[in-house]
Amino acid sequence: MLQTSSASGERPGDIATMIANAMRRMGVVGLPRNYEIFYEVYTGSNGELAKDFAALKGHPTQDALDELAHRHFAQSSRQAIVETAQDQIALRAQEILALLGRERSSLEKFGVILNQTSNGLGSNADLSRDILRKIVGIMAAATETTIEQGRQISQAMADKSEELEKMRCKLEQYKRLADTDPLTRIWNRRAFDRKMARVFGDRRSIMFHALILADIDGFKTFNDRYGHPVGDRILQIVAHLLKTQGSTDCFVARTGGEEFAMIVEGLTEDATMAVAEATRATVEQAEFVIGSAARNYGPINVSLGVCMASDAADAEDLYAKADQALYASKVAGRNRVTLYSRLPKGSFTKNWLLYRSE
Repeated sequence: MLQTSSASGERPGDIATMIANAMRRMGVVGLPRNYEIFYEVYTGSNGELAKDFAALKGHPTQDALDELAHRHFAQSSRQAIVETAQDQIALRAQEILALLGRERSSLEKFGVILNQTSNGLGSNADLSRDILRKIVGIMAAATETTIEQGRQISQAMADKSEELEKMRCKLEQYKRLADTDPLTRIWNRRAFDRKMARVFGDRRSIMFHALILADIDGFKTFNDRYGHPVGDRILQIVAHLLKTQGSTDCFVARTGGEEFAMIVEGLTEDATMAVAEATRATVEQAEFVIGSAARNYGPINVSLGVCMASDAADAEDLYAKADQALYASKVAGRNRVTLYSRLPKGSFTKNWLLYRSE
């Protein structure tokens, strides 16, 4: 049975390895959502999920895992939690508007009292001292009440504003979680698709974007030889290298099993190729030291395909052309970068059996 982590501070790599081992031991497919379930159970961050997981007696079927995900993540990483948070923000905003309405109503009533009193004093010059004293008392009480109501409303508005800010931060956190790959902690395919759509949402931005696709060479063979736990750590290390290699304007996502994407902004074709080549070289030269034995599993190589957004009709076309360039890198011997615009037209017909059999 999967054991939850203590407060001893296990490293992320150790956690990933132990979770991957547990998933393989239980015969669980290495889907991102399954990994997320095991991660939540192992770290002990979701007590209810851990209880329901324990009830599966260490033999979870995919249907049972899907049910757990639907039950527990519907309020966390799925769209429902985002919608719920948005509803709560709208409710807090309505409450603040109601408080403002109360404040305005209170001030209006106080103004009416002032006007009535002023008019009364102006039309009655022979008022006795006792009556004047009562009027002063009434005005003082009304003023004190208005001030106290204003203080209470001001405090209530401050509290509501604080709640609103907390909800806004929580909403942003949920959005990031929904857009994050649970294994590598970079952007996932959902976030990538949305980013690609934005590139082509404004025709002026097309001239300033490019897509780089990167695929780890021979990863299937590597996984079969060393096992999925080591393979998962390789994915994490490559993701980190790609993320640190890109500039602040570079969007890095995991789009498939061992495939990554980099959306580059503001670079020429030559500069984009330079980024891709630097990325290839960085991965090739990196040390992939994994496990307590500190074994280096390198060198690890990646093939890359590059396409400028200006060479594509839309987001789908841009992805297809960058993928064709990536395929050309594979066919040409792997561990290289290919630019789509420099490919001989019609020279490559994709052989998916060759391309995906690594």
